[in-house]
Amino acid sequence: MTRSPRYWLVKSEPTAFSIDDLARAPRQTTCWDGVRNYQARNFLREMAIGDQVLFYHSNAEPPAVVGSAEVVKTAYPDDTQFDRRSHHFDPASTREQPRWDMVDLKYKEKFHTALPLDRLRQEPQLKEMVLLRKGSRLSVQPVTGREWSVIMRLAGSGKR
Repeated sequence: MTRSPRYWLVKSEPTAFSIDDLARAPRQTTCWDGVRNYQARNFLREMAIGDQVLFYHSNAEPPAVVGSAEVVKTAYPDDTQFDRRSHHFDPASTREQPRWDMVDLKYKEKFHTALPLDRLRQEPQLKEMVLLRKGSRLSVQPVTGREWSVIMRLAGSGKR
């Protein structure tokens, strides 16, 4: 039985890693590492190949959904947790019992027009979106199929 793709949103500060960085990556693919929140990690673990991802620039002026990607490799141990030189190093994590995972994402598109947070808040069909909830800070979060469709329509995306 084939599983329908699920939808997600990942956040990144554009000065750390932007949608343009993903587009320039080898094979337009990167590992999504450095997640250090248990709920966000659990969402990474739920991702499946073919799931669709909204790329969100956080800590930007303005913060906005700027494009999309696709999951091309499911969760596996995040190597940065073992690297003492990495700011993502976790001394409590071991190779035998890793705490943190990452997935691989492949670039799909950069939206012609970014969708700022304020614009998303104006859309009645997005009022329940996790991203728009007060205090929502998760760097990886689920998106419903309806929310995905609304955002793709607002972005004028041809890749729905």
